[in-house]
Amino acid sequence: MQKISLYDMDRTITVHGTYTPFLFHMVFARAPWRLIFLPLLPFGFVAYGLKLISRGQLKTFNQRMLMGSGPKLAALRPHIERFAEKVLRSNRHQKALDQIEADRAAGRTLVLVTASYELYAEAIARRLGFDHLIGTLLEVDDEGRVRPHIIGENCYDDVKIGRIEDLFAQQGWQRAESHVRAYSDHVSDRAMLAYADEAIATTPTPKLRHMAKQRGWKIVYWR
Repeated sequence: MQKISLYDMDRTITVHGTYTPFLFHMVFARAPWRLIFLPLLPFGFVAYGLKLISRGQLKTFNQRMLMGSGPKLAALRPHIERFAEKVLRSNRHQKALDQIEADRAAGRTLVLVTASYELYAEAIARRLGFDHLIGTLLEVDDEGRVRPHIIGENCYDDVKIGRIEDLFAQQGWQRAESHVRAYSDHVSDRAMLAYADEAIATTPTPKLRHMAKQRGWKIVYWR
């Protein structure tokens, strides 16, 4: 039987979210002058709150403001690597890392499933020894420029299930012949947790804690 562990990243493995820290890491490392665009960011959040733009569009709006419309991927890579080192040095739950190692030792295939950009999540997943990464994909054009445009959909909420099913198909895994374990801190991952044979709510938000108690999901605290 194939044994698979699905891990959310932000606030499951990490203590805090990574998207905003990543953008500011890039600003200070590459172009501090882009801080002049900070006053524009609240307009994006207002538009999102009014449902004028999607969560994914909000992410790419902020990206355009703080990273520009087409930085070269090759130029970003050293900064991405330093950001990943910083995350794993000061923004991670040690108990999450311990669980990842325990799952690996038990012969489980490790899959990081995150709404964060694969652009930087790959460096974190690689350092943690994940076998596969599922994240939000950004367009990289023929000239190697990272565009503020999401390919497909933002990998959030129910979108994760479609991406997980795609991975199963690509790897030739049969769901009926697999044992799936899933870890998440947030109720937005309820579909992924329900998909699993063994759902684990990690340091859950109040809504997820309530849902986990109702559904009999295991609750652990990694702080």
